[in-house]
Amino acid sequence: MAERFGGKYSPVPQNGTDKAQRRQEKRDRRKVDPAGGRANVMFVPAVVIAFTSFGSGASGLALALVAAALLALSAWLLRDGLRAEAAFNERKIARRPAFPRKIAASLLAGIGIALAATAKTGDLLGGVLFGVITTALHSVAFGIDPLSDKRVEGIDTFQQDRVARVVDEAEEYLAAITDHIATLKNRPLELRVSSFVSEARELIRSVEEDPRDLTSARKFLGVYLMGARDATVKFCDLYRKNNDTEALRDYEALLTDLEGNFAAKTQKMLIEDRTDVDIEIKVLRDRLQREGVKPQ
Repeated sequence: MAERFGGKYSPVPQNGTDKAQRRQEKRDRRKVDPAGGRANVMFVPAVVIAFTSFGSGASGLALALVAAALLALSAWLLRDGLRAEAAFNERKIARRPAFPRKIAASLLAGIGIALAATAKTGDLLGGVLFGVITTALHSVAFGIDPLSDKRVEGIDTFQQDRVARVVDEAEEYLAAITDHIATLKNRPLELRVSSFVSEARELIRSVEEDPRDLTSARKFLGVYLMGARDATVKFCDLYRKNNDTEALRDYEALLTDLEGNFAAKTQKMLIEDRTDVDIEIKVLRDRLQREGVKPQ
């Protein structure tokens, strides 16, 4: 019988992988970095300006290097801004970015090009014009940051702010878990963690859709994820030193328990929401019957 190959650099464990891991691997393949190549290409002008500035004299060289630094910073901010915007768009309730990275990236790109053009031609007015044009084109090409919070109609602002804070904190815990596991370069374990993270995000989305569920889910999104983050940090430190297989088994067992509990909690909240809807429908039907309104 044919056997799937697995090895150190294979995305599939040597003993095979369960259905959940295969589904998660497919989801990972479909994910596209929101920043992508278009943000990385923006680092190229900084490199070109830096390498072509030699021989321009002391003042020209200084201006060009400052311009290159500003362009590199602009590209870095743009990349983070695109990722933050993608995360904002994926969520039903979200607060606008505290710092407008994409707007800052456009301004820095304009200033960088203005300095580079001035250093090259010695024409300050021309450099300023190049900078203004660059800022405008950059904003058109990449857009600006979300300038208002994303809210759900019918839910009060205070409750939505509470949900946004808890969700932000939960996402930080999940990102920390993912980043620490990635340092181990263990693909099967990354898939296992990714499956748990996806389950945790299902609970997060459920709370976002109905902020009334926050009270019952807050312990999961706060205490449990913080504990999972701390356990992940300690496990990574230990496993990195001696590849402790027993610690690996214990950590995988912890992930299994957490994933099961999160899935059960999400399912319970869905059932409770359905029960609430059924009760509201029954109450409304009874009231209509008392008022003599017969259903068509």
